[in-house]
Amino acid sequence: HTLVRFTRDNGGERVPDTWPRVGKKRDLLEGGIRVPYIVRWPAHVPPGSATAQLAMTMDWMPTFLDAAGVAPHPDYPLDGISLLPVLKNPQATIERELFWRMKFRGQRAMRSGEWKYFVNDDGEFLFDLSRDQRERSNLARREAGRLAAMRATFAP
Repeated sequence: HTLVRFTRDNGGERVPDTWPRVGKKRDLLEGGIRVPYIVRWPAHVPPGSATAQLAMTMDWMPTFLDAAGVAPHPDYPLDGISLLPVLKNPQATIERELFWRMKFRGQRAMRSGEWKYFVNDDGEFLFDLSRDQRERSNLARREAGRLAAMRATFAP
C-alpha cells in the first residue's frame, strides 16, 4: 500500500556517464537535467510499465498529496503537477512545457514535447530531441517560426 519513488535531482557529477546525452550537473543540456525515476506502488502502478511523461522534481509533492487524497493548501500553491494519472496509466501523458533558468553560463531552457529551446553564453539553440538526443543539430535557422514561438513563451 506504499508508494515508493526513487530518483535524483539532476545529472551526473564529476565523471558522469549520461550517454547518449551530453551535459552533466550545472548544465541545462539533457545530460544535466534528465534523470530516470522508478516508482513502485503495486496496487496502482502497472509492473514493468514505462512512460514518456515530462516530469520535474516539483511534481512529486502534488503527486504524493493526490495519492493520499489531500488537497494542497490554497495559501501555498505548488509548482508541479500530480503525476498520479500517468502512474496509473503510463500511456496517458500530460502535455506540458517545462522551463529552467541557471545563472551559470547564462543558461535557459524550455521543453515542449520533443522540442527544446536552449540558450547559453554561446548563443541560442533549438533541438528536436526525437531525432537528436545529443543536442548537436541546431535547428534555430531551419525552424525560425518554432524558435520565435518558444522564445516568446519563455520570455517573462
